[in-house]
Amino acid sequence: MAKINYKIHTDAIKEKLIPPTLTKNQINLKYANEADLLNVALFGITAKIWQDQNPKLNGNICDYASIEQLIVLSNLESINAALIRQNLTQNKRI
Repeated sequence: MAKINYKIHTDAIKEKLIPPTLTKNQINLKYANEADLLNVALFGITAKIWQDQNPKLNGNICDYASIEQLIVLSNLESINAALIRQNLTQNKRI
């Protein structure tokens, strides 16, 4: 389920938020920004802040999430994808 909703989320970003004029770096930043939208909604912090606060831990914030948090994250990916397809701004989606 997590992989399916992740793909739904990234496909919506690709289709609606990434114009063909962006560079590879700008595209990567767009995906990271959308991931951080979900991280902030669920965990209250961005991936970078989590990494800075946990320098001795390997992996990322999701590697240390509970099963309940991962289920919520998967659902947030699906919901955010639907909201992206409705052309809602990030401020309205959060």
